[in-house]
Amino acid sequence: MTFRIPQSLSPGHRPESGVNVLEYELAQLKAQALGDLGRQVEEALARLRAHEAEVHGPEGEERLAALRDAAADRVWSLMIQRELCGLRHWDAVVKAYGIPREVLNRMGRVTR
Repeated sequence: MTFRIPQSLSPGHRPESGVNVLEYELAQLKAQALGDLGRQVEEALARLRAHEAEVHGPEGEERLAALRDAAADRVWSLMIQRELCGLRHWDAVVKAYGIPREVLNRMGRVTR
């Protein structure tokens, strides 16, 4: 004869309560924000790379600086969200997205 652990005592079972539902929804929101920020970083870097190939004159340099600032802002937001999710290693993100040094140097900078 075999005995089975009661479902209420099994490690994978957690009765549904208001706290568990809230934790689940918060985890979903964190994951969604992380995904949205990742897409925004990809888009900002794509715009930056597209413009880098076409830089001509001082107006092009100003536009390039603005695109670097925008990309740095998105990368900074992504890094903050990652840390809120408990993901602390930035190196993998920098390599995965191919974030240029010029963008990394501008992260966290406040412009007025």
